[in-house]
Amino acid sequence: MQAVRRALFIDGSNLYAAAKNLGFDIDYRKLKHFFETGCWLVRAYYYTAIVEDQEYSPVRPLADWLDYNGFTLVSKPAKEFVDATGRRRVRGKMDVEIAVDALALADNIDHMILMSGDGDFRRLIEAMQAKGVKVTVVSTIRTSPPMAADEVRRQADEFLDLLDIAPEIERRMPERTNESPRPMRGPEPRRTPATVPKNEDEDEDQDEDERSDAGPAPVRGPGDYRNQTFYDDDDES
Repeated sequence: MQAVRRALFIDGSNLYAAAKNLGFDIDYRKLKHFFETGCWLVRAYYYTAIVEDQEYSPVRPLADWLDYNGFTLVSKPAKEFVDATGRRRVRGKMDVEIAVDALALADNIDHMILMSGDGDFRRLIEAMQAKGVKVTVVSTIRTSPPMAADEVRRQADEFLDLLDIAPEIERRMPERTNESPRPMRGPEPRRTPATVPKNEDEDEDQDEDERSDAGPAPVRGPGDYRNQTFYDDDDES
């Protein structure tokens, strides 16, 4: 029996917003493994718009990683504009790119996974179904407002809520141990010089006033930091 041919289409900004509203981060290695299990994953597309003039874009490291780890990255420059309130906005919808790639691949796949709840995809879903392709929409209705538009949920052959598969695809942080950190050791106390034994011929009745007034150096305990300056990490520039 031939394995089901599946293709994954990820609307990057839409999926990120859905996961963020649900309170978890996505591990894309786990996500790819989850959807390729038990089938032939023909393509895994990831679509994103990137702001070109930023010195650092948080999307770039992810985009580079995806490009080297089995995903087909489709990107374009984001468009910036100022809205009616004077706020700077960034627009970068990838609807056309997703529709073009999906229709081009329709004759070579059996199952389309669309990771977006954008209502604009209803017509694309209908067109893919007309070509005999099963369509599953992955988004969520457990946010307020729901990220998945009602029209795509109705049109899709199957709807999968992102929260239901979160345990399989979420990125988990390393667990911290409950052991308390060891206390920091202070400087070693200065040793008192050993007392030199008297000469037997020395007069034991020597007057105390003739002895040196300079005693041994005071011992500095491990907690004495009064003359030292400490800086928090946040104070360093």
